[in-house]
Parts: sequence; C-alpha cells; structure tokens
Amino acid sequence: MNPASVLPADDAELAGADETIGELEIRLLMEAIYLRYQHDFRAYAPGLLRRRMAQARDQMGYEHLSELQHALLREPAVFARLLQYLTVQVSEMFRDPAYFRVLREEVMPQLSTWPSLKVWVAGCSHGEEVWSMAILLKEAGLLDRTILYATDINPQALQRAEAGVFPRDRAAQFSRNYLASGGTGSLSDYYTCAYDAIAFDRGLRRQIMFADHSLATDAVFSELHLVSCRNVLIYFTPALQDRSIGLFRDSLVRGGFLGLGSRETLQFGAHARAFEPIHVQADVKLYRRLPDAAPHDITPTTRRTTPPWNTR
Repeated sequence: MNPASVLPADDAELAGADETIGELEIRLLMEAIYLRYQHDFRAYAPGLLRRRMAQARDQMGYEHLSELQHALLREPAVFARLLQYLTVQVSEMFRDPAYFRVLREEVMPQLSTWPSLKVWVAGCSHGEEVWSMAILLKEAGLLDRTILYATDINPQALQRAEAGVFPRDRAAQFSRNYLASGGTGSLSDYYTCAYDAIAFDRGLRRQIMFADHSLATDAVFSELHLVSCRNVLIYFTPALQDRSIGLFRDSLVRGGFLGLGSRETLQFGAHARAFEPIHVQADVKLYRRLPDAAPHDITPTTRRTTPPWNTR
C-alpha cells in the first residue's frame, strides 16, 4: 500500500480526535467555572465558546485549555480575565436607531399611562444602551418616575457602565444615532468632554440601579413595564433562550413591553403565545405581554451561592 494514500485519512482521524478533545476541554472548563465561581456558561452557544476560548487560550499564554482550567481553579484573577472573553461587550449609544424611534413614538406614550415605571436593560455591557434609555425616558418626561435596572454578569463591564464614561472619538457616531432615533435636542446636552473622554450627566444616573444578574441562574425582577434585552440571546442555546424569555415574561406586568435584538425572535420559542408582536422588522423586534399570559414556574437550572443582587 502506498503510504501517501493513507495519510489523508490518518490526518482526518487525528483532526477529528483533536476536535473531540477540544470539545471535552471546553465542557470541563465550563463545568469548572460553574462549580468554582457559580457562573453558568454551559448553555452558551458552542460556536461562541469555541471561538472565545481559543482566543483566551492563545492570548493568555496557555498551550491547552486544561492548563487554563488548572490556573483559574486556583487564581480568581485568572477567571476575572477569562470573563472578558466569555461576555460580549459590543454596543453603542442608540444602537439600531429605528428601535429607539419606535420606543419614543409608540411605547413611551403608553408607558406614560402608568403612575410609576420599572424598566430593565438586561445584559447592559458597558452601559451604552442603559444611558440611551435614560435619555429617552427623560425626553419623554418619564425618567423621574422610573426605576431603571441595568444588569450584567461581568463586574468590570458594570463598573464601566456605571461610570458612564466613553472615548471621545465615539461621540460623533453616538450623536448620529441619537438624531436618527428622533432625538429632540443635541446629545452633547447630556455629557461633558474632558481630554479624550465624554462623561454622561450624573443626573441621569440617579434613576439607574446597576446589578449583577445572570439570565442562566438568577430569578426575576417584579412588576416591570419594559424589558430591553438586545443581542444577548443570540449567544445562548435554545434552552437558555427559553429560560431567559420566561424570566422576562414573569417579570413584566400584563401589557408590558419586551424588546429584542435584530437577530432574535420569539416566533419559535416556548413563550411565543405569551406575547403579541408590536413591531417585527429588520432592526425592531418589539413585543407586548398579553393580558392572559399567566406566570409559569421557572426553576433555575443552577443557582449561584454568591448574592446575585449586587446592586450598585
């Protein structure tokens, strides 16, 4: 037999073995993170985990994921660094301006009929969306009677979100988005410039509560009127997506609103019948909880032993 004719099959077999080992290492790593730190990434999309863990392994200087697992089990600082790879921190002020325009023109007038409001921005990342929401509520005359919850599982992201400070070179894009969303003034009215940064008005901050919250392990907020969770569910498996939508369903008052990202939908999920579509277009995915959508039992697949309600 010609040895050359055997090599491709052998190479394919070895590649398959390497892939199997890699998948096993990822599963073991996620299990270790849950058992050691009570953060559950086991139901995150496999493709995301493969890409992010390969980046973390290479950039953090490990040859194998098993070496990274060994280190994070013993050094919390290693997990804190790894968490930056596991959470996706990509956003901008008034991202998808059409979404904020629909909120401004159609949702805010309906929210104004309630004497007090609770709004939840889930997966707030570095805070661009929650600061945008605060400005939107202020321009609608609703901010002073609103509690605005901003949650994420990444402590570093929450700190940056709470600070409300962004690079100055992003201000031009932020302003364009604000105007495209129907902004009634100038975005610069809400921030001050210093050196290479812009800092948003602390008057907006008074109505925002920042909290450590995991959609995979934690329970619901109560009596919410609007939940905005955009471009988060795309990183979850279908089971975790359904759990998250169940949390939103049980958090919302009857008639409350749910906003999702442009690539997210309720159409094929377990809770589709609990909501009616308000706007389902390219950049706008907005739903309303039906009055007869009774709460259901959400049993956490896991539960963190550290306090999840680390409000700031």
